[in-house]
Amino acid sequence: MVILITGGQRSGKSRYAQDLALNLTPNPVYLATSRIWDEEFRRRVLRHQAERGPEWTNIEEEKYLSCHDLTGRVVVIDCVTLWCTNFFFDLNSQVEVALEQIKREFDAFIRQEATFIFVTNELGMGGVLVDETQRKFTDLQGLVNQYIASKADKVLLMVSGIPLNVK
Repeated sequence: MVILITGGQRSGKSRYAQDLALNLTPNPVYLATSRIWDEEFRRRVLRHQAERGPEWTNIEEEKYLSCHDLTGRVVVIDCVTLWCTNFFFDLNSQVEVALEQIKREFDAFIRQEATFIFVTNELGMGGVLVDETQRKFTDLQGLVNQYIASKADKVLLMVSGIPLNVK
């Protein structure tokens, strides 16, 4: 099963995903995709880790999610945006190349019999950005979100902490 939880920054996506996972199993997996970019971000990651209890299995994986065997588990993947960032910058902002690699990796990952709860951001709901790199990344993120949503069994949009069923 694939569940996609999307929304704006600080909309309650991660908290909702974690609560959902804990309702589905007593021992969920938290798969973190982020790189540590700076000291402030390191503190943020440590705070998030401290909020999760010992019932969680924590895995850090920047790109190759499919190298982890999570058969039979409930997995929160947090988050798609940071996962895409890793491909985007490693591939010098080549949207098409990054998109193909992300799709291939996503498809390989979800072949496992597991429950996947993907957390992502809706970046394209505002105006057009003035910076070319930001526009390219927003394009990539939107295309990846559409791809995951097309494969998802359920899609939720978080608005101010409230989940809205989309699919």
